[in-house]
Amino acid sequence: MNKILRFTALIIVSSGLFGCASQPTNPENICDIFIEKYDWYEAAMDSNEKWGVPVHVPMAMMYQESSFKHNAQPPMQYWWIIPTGRASSAYGYAQAKTMTWDDYVKETGNSWSSRADFHDAMDFMGWFMNKTQKINGVSKWSAEQQYLNYHEGWGGYKNKSYNKKPWLKKVAKTVDQRSLRYAGQYRGCKDDLDSNWLWRLFFL
Repeated sequence: MNKILRFTALIIVSSGLFGCASQPTNPENICDIFIEKYDWYEAAMDSNEKWGVPVHVPMAMMYQESSFKHNAQPPMQYWWIIPTGRASSAYGYAQAKTMTWDDYVKETGNSWSSRADFHDAMDFMGWFMNKTQKINGVSKWSAEQQYLNYHEGWGGYKNKSYNKKPWLKKVAKTVDQRSLRYAGQYRGCKDDLDSNWLWRLFFL
């Protein structure tokens, strides 16, 4: 119990020091992320239970998309010095495009969701990855292939549009490598995270 109490105390201290919308201080370590932001772990586990996606894969994809920034957007484009708009409608933690987000809301009924809310963004990614498996037969554990679907869309992936984008294939491999690192780190802290969840459930 002492170990659980110490773990809980660390989470409580971290929660007081960092706001909900702040980026994690050490995004390279999934254990540090979840200790600092335990509500993110709860969101990841909710997505895992609802959509069957492993915790480390959407986290690695989200890192690549937004660096865990709640209001991330593509950079503004300019014609000389005149702003002409952004490259796409992507927004939030998951960098979800408006049209795809609208499809998610329509299918799930999550009408009060926000792309700037981590829990909603994680649920969206779980929904997308689940559909990727159904549409294109891609394993939810394959971060590389899931990311290519996420970037190119289901039709683009099916047509192998990524083969014309060597830079994207390189990024997808980077996502896969980060996913594997996250998976290894997660194995080392999962028991503590889960034990702390039970402690919070009954004593907080």
